[in-house]
Amino acid sequence: MVHQSINTMSAAGTPATPGAPGTAGVRRGPRRGAGTAGQQRVFLMPAVLVTLAVVIFPTVFGLYVSFTDWQLNDPAGRVPNGLANFRAIAGDGRFWNALRNNFLFVGIGVPVQYAIALGLALLLNQDLAGRRFFRVAFLLPFMMSPVAAGWMIGRSIFDAQRGPLADLLRTLGFDGITFFDTGPRAIASLLIIDAWYSIPFMLVLLLAGLQAMPDEVFEAAHIDGANPWQRFKDMTFPLLLPVSLTAVILRVIFEFKVIDIILVVTGGGPGNSTETLTSYIYRRGVQGLDVGYATAMSQIFLIVVTVTVVVLLLTVGRRAQAISGN
Repeated sequence: MVHQSINTMSAAGTPATPGAPGTAGVRRGPRRGAGTAGQQRVFLMPAVLVTLAVVIFPTVFGLYVSFTDWQLNDPAGRVPNGLANFRAIAGDGRFWNALRNNFLFVGIGVPVQYAIALGLALLLNQDLAGRRFFRVAFLLPFMMSPVAAGWMIGRSIFDAQRGPLADLLRTLGFDGITFFDTGPRAIASLLIIDAWYSIPFMLVLLLAGLQAMPDEVFEAAHIDGANPWQRFKDMTFPLLLPVSLTAVILRVIFEFKVIDIILVVTGGGPGNSTETLTSYIYRRGVQGLDVGYATAMSQIFLIVVTVTVVVLLLTVGRRAQAISGN
C-alpha cells in the first residue's frame, strides 16, 4: 500500500506537446540565443582554458614529477628515476599506516556521521517547538574553521589535566584517563572531534532533502495504514537516497583529505599512529623537501580516492538513480 502511494505521484498525464501527432502544427521560429557554432566556441574557450590551467596541466605535470628524484635543496633539480619512487612506496610502512588511518576515518567516521545526521534531520523536520533555534545551534560547529574546532575540542575539552571532560571522569571515579597517549585512543578521540565538526554539513543536506519531499504522498500512506517505520523504510529512506549519496561521497572525499584537525590536536602522534596520508605527504614534500616522492604518493592517493568514489557510484548510485527515475 505504501508503494501505491508513491505511484500516485506519476498518475497525472503529461500535457500535449505542440507539433506532436494528433495536435495542431505550430510554426516554430528560430531559436533565440542559439548563436553560431563559432560564437559557441568563443564562449566556451575561457572555461576550457581555465580547466587546462588549473586541472589538466597540474595533473600531467604531477604525473611527470612522480617519476623523478626532485629534492628542493638539491641543485641538480629534477632527475628522472623511473619507478624508484613507487618501489620505495611499496616498502614504506609509514605510507601504509597513514593510508590505513585514512580508511579508518572513512570507514568509521562517515557511517557514524551519516547515522547521527540522519537522526537529527528527521527530528528537526518535525513540527517541534524551537526547531528553528536548534537548526541554527546544530550548524554552529560547521561555521568554525577545522583548526579552531580542533583547538577548542582537542586542546581544551580533551585535555587530560585541566579539561572539563577529564574533570568529569575523575568525579565519576575514572582517574588517570587520557585521550591521546595511545594510538587507538588518539584515533577514537580524533573521530569524535571530526564528527562534531562534520555532522552539521551532512545535516544540512539531509534536512534539505527531507523538506523537498511532497507531503501528499506521506499523508496518503498514513491513510492507507502505514506506520512510521514503514513510511521511513519504504518511502523516506529510498526517496532520500540520492541526497544521501551526495552527502556521503562529499564526506568520503573530505575524510580522505583530513589534515588540519590532526596537525592541531596530535600532530600525527603518538609516534605516527594518527598520521593520515595527507599529513604524511605534507611532511615529506613541504617539510622534507622531497617533492618527487611526495608527488608519487599523491598520485597513488588520487587513484585510491577515485576508485572509492567510483565504487560508491556503481553500487549505491545505481540504486539512487533507479529510484529517482521511477
